[in-house]
Amino acid sequence: MRKVTLNQGILKYFLLSILIFSLSSTYAQEDEASAESTESAIPGADPVAGKDLFNSLCAACHKPYKDGVGPALHGVTERRDMEWLYKWIKNSQELIASGDSEAVAVYNEWNKVSMNAFPQLSNKDIDDILAYVEQPKPEPKKKEAEAGAAVADGGGGSGISNEVIIGVLAFVLLMLAVILYLVNKTLRKFAEVNGVEVEEKKEKGKPIWVAFAENQFLIILTVGVMLLVVTWFGYGALMNVGVDQGYEPIQPIHYSHRIHAGDNQIECKYCHSSARKSKHSGIPSLNTCMNCHKQIAEVSDETATEEYSKEFYDGEIQKLYDATGWDPSTQSYTGETKPVKWVRIHNLPDFAYFNHSQHVSVGQIECQTCHGPVEEMEIMYQDSPLTMGWCINCHRETNVKMEGNAYYEKIHEELAKKYGVEKVTAAQMGGIECGKCHY
Repeated sequence: MRKVTLNQGILKYFLLSILIFSLSSTYAQEDEASAESTESAIPGADPVAGKDLFNSLCAACHKPYKDGVGPALHGVTERRDMEWLYKWIKNSQELIASGDSEAVAVYNEWNKVSMNAFPQLSNKDIDDILAYVEQPKPEPKKKEAEAGAAVADGGGGSGISNEVIIGVLAFVLLMLAVILYLVNKTLRKFAEVNGVEVEEKKEKGKPIWVAFAENQFLIILTVGVMLLVVTWFGYGALMNVGVDQGYEPIQPIHYSHRIHAGDNQIECKYCHSSARKSKHSGIPSLNTCMNCHKQIAEVSDETATEEYSKEFYDGEIQKLYDATGWDPSTQSYTGETKPVKWVRIHNLPDFAYFNHSQHVSVGQIECQTCHGPVEEMEIMYQDSPLTMGWCINCHRETNVKMEGNAYYEKIHEELAKKYGVEKVTAAQMGGIECGKCHY
């Protein structure tokens, strides 16, 4: 009996060992497979370091998986010899001048556009770059919002619409009214059978409107209150004529300040360059947009939101291409352009003078002071009221920056003595005189 038990124990341990070995082999194979999937296409190269080099040196003209100003780089190590690539990347013009047939063919194929020379790159740096571009194209990520929507569409969600709740409440109230009516009717029948007299409603007194009409004090009081209310709300309505705070029009091409000024931290004055030296900030030309969007034809999955999908942003970039006549497949302009009818958001009356350069360049006022948190706006809207009172309050509270301006420094000394202060506000320098803004 003891022997049988021992043999059974040995058998159990043997089977358990086989199971553990098989599982460890499976996991080892999976680890090897995953290691193979992330392994660099070039031995010893670092794709992570290559990504930084690619973004800083190559991304202006090349894309890993699509043609740009130059060809797509994915698969280049299979098409070209590594030694040839080293020479081409370090100095392509020297290789072309030597008469190399491959170099001349590439130069002619891509419209004889000269590639920048990168003699500072070592072979190891080039290996890192090539290892990055040779990585398999990543699959697009599905947004959690899309997954949640799929669950809701499949009936997995537990949300109840407001219409259903309102309908149920209306049905309950109707049933309560019916029950009350039936109870009242039943009680009256019981009272009639038992000989109980039901007290009827007393005769109505004088109607309330008659009593009101006979009371002159109430009439005078009511008229006075109504006049005050009409005056108050009428004054408020008239004061808001021409005040478009919160105005948020839909533009013909969707432009996300959240992505450009927020995520990518593009300076406002890069696009609105005339704000530095002109009265108006100006609408950026589409050529300014194409400085970047010749290469950026689509957005990343991380850029998309629940409200605006990746496909939506890509479609808006295509609208930009249609307007400028840009053909991304040939990387050239067709010459067929279309005007873009942008909708103006901030608009002052013609009798009010405002100079952007005076505030932006001289006053060094941040754009967000007047335009609000632009870097957070998906759709641009008017954040401030832009009324005369709002401007005057700003002039009363804002100190003038005197650094680097000898003219202001001289005036500042005199005004500082006059007002007995260290800092002089725009109002103290004449910023609230009528002629400054109305002339």
